[in-house]
Amino acid sequence: MEELLASVAQNGFSIAVAAYLLIRMESRVESLSQAIQELRLAIVESRVE
Repeated sequence: MEELLASVAQNGFSIAVAAYLLIRMESRVESLSQAIQELRLAIVESRVE
């Protein structure tokens, strides 16, 4: 049990930073996915015309 607490104490900052970055990047990834979808639709529509 002491080893687990020591490991969490030692790696806690790294885990917190990684979690923060993942949360911040999620909205950007969603925005990029939406932009890619819109681009795909624009390409499909331009081929039809």
